Amino acid sequence: MAGKQKLELTWIGKEKRPKLEPRILLEDPDKSYHAKHRVTENDIFDNRLIFGDNLLALKALEQEFSGRVKCVFIDPPYNTGSAFTHYDDGLEHSIWLGLMRDRLEIIRRLLSDDGSLWITIDDNEAHYLKVLCDEVFGRCNFVRNIVWQKTYTVTSDTKGIASSHDHILVYSKTASPIRNLLARTEKQNSLYKNDDGDGRGLWRTDNLSVKTYSAIYNYKLANPETGVEYDPPKGRVWFTSKERMQRLIEEKRVFFGKDGRGAPQLKRYLNEVQKGVVPNSWWTFEDVGHNDESRKEQKALHSNDPFSTPKPERLLNRIIHIATNPGDLVLDSFAGSGTTGAVAHKMGRRWIMVELGEHCHTHIIPRLRKVIDGEDKGGVTESVNWQGGGGFRYYSLAPSLIINDRWGNPVINPEYNAAQLAEALAKLEGFTYAPSEVQWWRHGHSSERDFIYVTTQNLSADQLQALSDEVGSEQSLLVCCAAFHGVTAAKASERWPNLTLKKIPKMVLSRCEWGHDDYSLNVANLPMAKPDPVAPVAGKGKRTRAGVDRLTLDLFGDGEKGEGV
Repeated sequence: MAGKQKLELTWIGKEKRPKLEPRILLEDPDKSYHAKHRVTENDIFDNRLIFGDNLLALKALEQEFSGRVKCVFIDPPYNTGSAFTHYDDGLEHSIWLGLMRDRLEIIRRLLSDDGSLWITIDDNEAHYLKVLCDEVFGRCNFVRNIVWQKTYTVTSDTKGIASSHDHILVYSKTASPIRNLLARTEKQNSLYKNDDGDGRGLWRTDNLSVKTYSAIYNYKLANPETGVEYDPPKGRVWFTSKERMQRLIEEKRVFFGKDGRGAPQLKRYLNEVQKGVVPNSWWTFEDVGHNDESRKEQKALHSNDPFSTPKPERLLNRIIHIATNPGDLVLDSFAGSGTTGAVAHKMGRRWIMVELGEHCHTHIIPRLRKVIDGEDKGGVTESVNWQGGGGFRYYSLAPSLIINDRWGNPVINPEYNAAQLAEALAKLEGFTYAPSEVQWWRHGHSSERDFIYVTTQNLSADQLQALSDEVGSEQSLLVCCAAFHGVTAAKASERWPNLTLKKIPKMVLSRCEWGHDDYSLNVANLPMAKPDPVAPVAGKGKRTRAGVDRLTLDLFGDGEKGEGV
């Protein structure tokens, strides 16, 4: 028998992968916002709001944050073909899969080993997305498909079967993600209402048998008062050994009914149960909110222009609670109206959000300012006792590093100053940008002894010799310069073994797709398919396979707008 065949989801254009440019991020202090004073010692100020294409933003974050994100929540466009106020949600299926795959691969690298990904999606793409995530994360790392009851009513004019739920697909980076228990409710605690007055507190009855069969647990249990013996229920055994069961009976932890003659049951004491409840896969609107609740939250925040497809704060509160602990990092690359960041902030988590739509400025920033100032009284504010504090930094993606001049030659973008150029080349070469205040030639490092120096000058042999002398034989320096003269590259490596010379911009020309600013999940103007000059057209209005290939191989659109939260 042949070996197991690996199952993969296929789509037209799957082989096309963008060569993403790892852009640097530019802070705009005028849009960053921080509380005027600390509210608690645990206030968090280094959160990030990034304005720009979210695939490029994920790539920009990859070097610094790989393996550091504890929870990623994304609410991507559902690809339903519906139009909404703040984005157009409609894509050809193959393009949607390709663009989701590109994002999921980076997200996986960003997650910590105990991190998890949570994706909200509806029936239109949920099952394709499940197979795609199996491919990216590994089927063994699928955690659960949670069903969220997003509505509590059905309109009378619904055709067919009404949709009352969304899916939340959950994946882990490895086999052991964080999983915190949910808080016990008053309803759950109210089941414990018996009290023997023996100081052990309230208790309720529980099953003494289990399904897992073990011969040593299959014995007769005797009532010490009546002598009646009981076998475990058919197909089951007692949950513990005969010796321990006898101790439980002697401690009066086994209940034989009010008259002492009933079938045996365990006394389960409230003060002995675990302090929380294991999460399950069915989330009702009573527990985590619904669409109408989230719309009311938005109306309270933006009465004149509420975001059209938000998620309720209680839903994000549960996800973040299960998947993280205070101080952990939460990422949402389809920020929408900013619910993820707002809830994470109130819960004492660090966060990063990415959004390209103008609602980044009209909805997210005003919302976060209210959270920070303690003026947002809605959502989960009261339940988590949020009082305000902390802050965030606003970043935009830098423009492409390489552009063409008037003659079509690739050159360094003149919008870059010297510091930005050094940071960009450090990122491209895998160095951490960290300019030294003491050694002028240390712009970044990749280890304790390997450094990078970036300059737009033409360096002479004398200048290179001076650099080599300063670096010393115990360290190495990557020198990125416009040109060097007086020596060939081959001779330079022999003469200065502690220096590696590279020319700008030639050193990076083949690395990336320069000048691409939009890897959007919203494709509004797809090119018309051209008929295959060889293959016959199969009928009016039909495309040949070659025509479909040409249509779908172009994965780039013209507006990054997501479902968002």
